[in-house]
Amino acid sequence: MIESIIKKRSAIYPKSYNDEPIDKETVMELLDLANRAPSHRKTEPWRFGVFHTLESRERLAEYLGADYKLQNADGGFSEFKFNKIKKKPVQSGVVIAIIMKRDEEERVPEWEEIAAVSMAIQNIWLACTERSIGCYWSSPSSMTMRADQFLNLKTGERCLGLLYMGNIDVWSDKDKEIGSLDDKIYWM
Repeated sequence: MIESIIKKRSAIYPKSYNDEPIDKETVMELLDLANRAPSHRKTEPWRFGVFHTLESRERLAEYLGADYKLQNADGGFSEFKFNKIKKKPVQSGVVIAIIMKRDEEERVPEWEEIAAVSMAIQNIWLACTERSIGCYWSSPSSMTMRADQFLNLKTGERCLGLLYMGNIDVWSDKDKEIGSLDDKIYWM
């Protein structure tokens, strides 16, 4: 069963989500699975900023749009891209800010904590795939570099991106397209 879920898992973007909400109970089940990811020295560095209500997702959309405008004030602004950025959170059933909290004692390298957070997100993503909920991990600089105040991050916390999630009407049973495994193996 897990093999078929792994083969089926893929990025599904907000434009493919339907209007059916993702209930809070489902979100909590997914976050519980994330919380079971492994972490070296049991630092459990994952934190989640959950934008569940339409109001909170609209607030996120406004922040993302305002940041895009600010970053492109000197040129390069695209009305199309601006509207697309603002639409994604509202099209989603829930958006989760993926946050890593660095171990205060720095007992493990930072990359291990980033990897642990990534495993937590993979747990969510696989569980979403099993439930036919689409997912997409985005890491815009508006979140990874400039969202500390917006997210009210504490000392040692860092946003690694956003996980957009939404119900979808039709799920493809085809395996995702991937490159050749032969090009990725070095027999030692």
